[in-house]
Amino acid sequence: MTADLFDLPEAHSPEAAEPIHLDEGAVIFPGMALPQAPALLDATRSIVRQAPFRHLVTPGGHRMSVGMTACGDYGWTSDRSGYRYTRTQPDSAQPWPPMPDVFRALVLAATERAGFDRPPLQSGLINLYRHGTRLSLHQDRDEDAPDSPIVSVSLGVAATFLWGGLTREAPVRRFRLSHGDVVVWGGPSRFVFHGIAPLPRMTHPATGECRVNLTFRNVMSEANAALRER
Repeated sequence: MTADLFDLPEAHSPEAAEPIHLDEGAVIFPGMALPQAPALLDATRSIVRQAPFRHLVTPGGHRMSVGMTACGDYGWTSDRSGYRYTRTQPDSAQPWPPMPDVFRALVLAATERAGFDRPPLQSGLINLYRHGTRLSLHQDRDEDAPDSPIVSVSLGVAATFLWGGLTREAPVRRFRLSHGDVVVWGGPSRFVFHGIAPLPRMTHPATGECRVNLTFRNVMSEANAALRER
């Protein structure tokens, strides 16, 4: 069974919009990023000039439809040898661009508002969706930081967010994510299966026919990070 919440308006008032609670530890904040959206997109363009979007290849040899890049201490990559985080860009061996202050401020605010005390600031992944692009149901298990939530920011064309359960067989609910919406999930929901349905052919004044998604994670737990610093 599925449940749809497609009655959310395309534009929200961040002060007035009520949070949408998905599960324990998981919440959508409609329109939370709207005031920062122009600055977030400007910062994204700067990052892409330093680290262009790439279409990664899965270990099974399939080309991902989502264009990906990153900022912060770690970026995520995939090839025939597997999925992993790296400190440098695979094509250039250059460090990933620094995480912009506007990104960090939004992550801190969203994490606090969701009730978590460890903001995910080690890695900022940027995904570019075009018409037909999708992200299959998956769990985020490439990180060693189960104590830290994930923060996701939607910009541009609205998408259908797929929210499942802790097993692949669990029922999937569908939620509309519009320009400026922020999702935070952690705690008991940290390993919920989630994804994005194929992006419809639409346009948005800020991004044209594209959707930009910013997703923030910690890659290492505080304990492992401390060990590496010794």
